[in-house]
Amino acid sequence: MSHVKVYDNFPLHLVILSNLGTLLVYALGAAILAGVGWWAAPIYLLYCAWLEIRLLQQGCANCYYYGKICGSGKGKLCPLLFKPGDPACFADREVSWAELLPDFIAVILPLVGGIVLLVTNFNWLLLAGLAALVVLYFGGNAVIRGSFMCKYCRQRQLGCPAEELFSQRKAQ
Repeated sequence: MSHVKVYDNFPLHLVILSNLGTLLVYALGAAILAGVGWWAAPIYLLYCAWLEIRLLQQGCANCYYYGKICGSGKGKLCPLLFKPGDPACFADREVSWAELLPDFIAVILPLVGGIVLLVTNFNWLLLAGLAALVVLYFGGNAVIRGSFMCKYCRQRQLGCPAEELFSQRKAQ
């Protein structure tokens, strides 16, 4: 087994890269949904904000990186909103594909909205935006998390239910 360095505090450039990917997905999703109606983009962005708050409350408050700079920087943000939880709870949680559904909805909503818009009024720019959204969400997240975040994460070594879920997928 090779020894991989882990970060107790991630370097700032990795935090920026991680957040840039997430923010691009949210911005692209909002831009696509703006074509549905003036109300769609703000509702979508409120949903995305709820996802982030949910993550802080259910995951980050119990994480090793609470108060530290994790790969997403949320470890430093979390103490501003939530009291520390129990790090043992982080590793003991079970994460299933059903629990990840709200996160997938962040890409499903703009995809459905964009497809409806394409059917009613085809637009190459919109098609390119939808393709970029899929690549960023699925490919970009996989690269950012797999190559730059999870690989160097101390919490992964201590126990991470998401890592266990994804490694089960690889084992099958």
